[in-house]
Amino acid sequence: MGAEEHRKHAVKSVTCAVITVSDTRTPDTDESGKAIIKILKEHNHEVKGYIIVKDDIDKIQKALREAMEDPAVSAIILNGGTGMTSRDNTVEAIHSFIEKEMPGFGELFRSLSFEQIGAAAMLSRAMAFVSEKKVIFSLPGSTEAVKLATERLIAHELGHLISEVNR
Repeated sequence: MGAEEHRKHAVKSVTCAVITVSDTRTPDTDESGKAIIKILKEHNHEVKGYIIVKDDIDKIQKALREAMEDPAVSAIILNGGTGMTSRDNTVEAIHSFIEKEMPGFGELFRSLSFEQIGAAAMLSRAMAFVSEKKVIFSLPGSTEAVKLATERLIAHELGHLISEVNR
């Protein structure tokens, strides 16, 4: 069975949690988190949880663990903290959760991002993986980057991906 056939039989709506990692954003100023939620809803996915956490390894891990423990949540999207500065800690925080990596996501995201911003795309450590039968995406904090990743890669393939993870 090919990918198109798999998609036909895939879950149509996925329940998600969104975690924004930022030392400065608030619910009013978190345009990236809002963009992810909007795009997911436009594609008939449900957003059950949304939280902003400081870019601190313990706080990120706690927020991710809480989202993973919600039995209704099948996918978690983090945004922020994936760059190269000393305050970018998301990748380090989530590394211990990785059971099965999905390197194609990061590769595709950086390729698409390169088309938009050029060589600076290589600074992104965006990634995706599976942990405890949940799909987890870690995106940059840029609003344009989350729109690109969520619209072009995540929202369309999420049902298929969840179906595959649960086979």
